[in-house]
Amino acid sequence: MGTFYVENKGIVLPGQLLGSGKDLLLGEGTFRENDKIFASTMGLVEIKGNYVRVVPISGKYIPKPGDIVIGIIKEVQFSTWIVNINSPYTAVIPVSEAVNRFINLTSEDLARFFDVNDVVLAKVLNVTKSKIVGLTMKEKGLRKLNGGRIIEIIPTKIPRVIGKRGTMINLLKEKTGCKIVVGQNGRIWISGSPEKEDLLIRALKLIEREAHTKGLTEKVKKLLESA
Repeated sequence: MGTFYVENKGIVLPGQLLGSGKDLLLGEGTFRENDKIFASTMGLVEIKGNYVRVVPISGKYIPKPGDIVIGIIKEVQFSTWIVNINSPYTAVIPVSEAVNRFINLTSEDLARFFDVNDVVLAKVLNVTKSKIVGLTMKEKGLRKLNGGRIIEIIPTKIPRVIGKRGTMINLLKEKTGCKIVVGQNGRIWISGSPEKEDLLIRALKLIEREAHTKGLTEKVKKLLESA
């Protein structure tokens, strides 16, 4: 029998040893050298029996406690909401972290509060060993986001959207007049006139594309003012 040296749902780096044994079956993101199995990409390990693969997570968000995220409700269950947070991990909001009053789960429909495809601003409370992400909506400012549009960029570029001491985000708000809510999971909620939203999207994509370059603030300012 083969042996695995990593846990299911764990994050691995390129070249990391995953397991050994000639009977192990390889999926995407892996390669074999002699009887040893390695990861060929950074990603999330999936182990099923003697089968292993690595799902690439470039562009995906890896949550940590305290992060503010923009989620999309994907399923309403008996006492929880299942939420897509642009991550390989499953996220949930239990009733106790969403609603302040007592809820009779046998008679009340949770969809009255948040339904499938609703957009919510939430905070990461914890990430379990099995990679289940617990969310809360019971802190100030956390809420359902009505209307507007969702833009997704690479999560690692979010700090450039905000800028030092909020300089970039303030520039975007000032020049477009749009409401902007930024999630650390790479999602940005915007709301304004269609023309201003389109302009803002162009600016956000410029930031994502040229986040590593000097003079980015001036480039964004020029784009916004030229329009």
